[in-house]
Amino acid sequence: MPISSTTVTQIESLISSETSNVANMANVSAHLMSEGNWHWVGFYTVDFAADELVLGPFQGPVACTRLKRGKGVCAKSWVDNKTVVVPNVHEFEGHVACSALSNSEVVIPVRHGDKVVAVLDIDSENFDDFSEEEVNLLERVIKQLEFRWVG
Repeated sequence: MPISSTTVTQIESLISSETSNVANMANVSAHLMSEGNWHWVGFYTVDFAADELVLGPFQGPVACTRLKRGKGVCAKSWVDNKTVVVPNVHEFEGHVACSALSNSEVVIPVRHGDKVVAVLDIDSENFDDFSEEEVNLLERVIKQLEFRWVG
């Protein structure tokens, strides 16, 4: 398993005194990428005026810049306000393929109050790469980010 409870503790320490959402998302992305064996780790933020997701801080190859509501795994997580785990992205109807190397994906919403303000998106080259335990740890990371969200 690429990450552990130690990863959560390290990220909590890393972002505990920072008030910039962008800086915190950047450091979370970098730390998760260094700990995990993933293809892409990053955030999309909600552009409420345009009603779409916009690329935020990330680690990995070039990514899709904007994702429309109702299109793909990230939009499903945003609209449904819940974590979405996809063991095989090629079987996900409406999947937005930013990289042909991605085979499984997890997306976790970041909430501020009652609104989803961003999503954490992690893509793996391996099929079925996200265990329930690992998803729970990633959700704990996001809880730390939500606790410090400014806006």
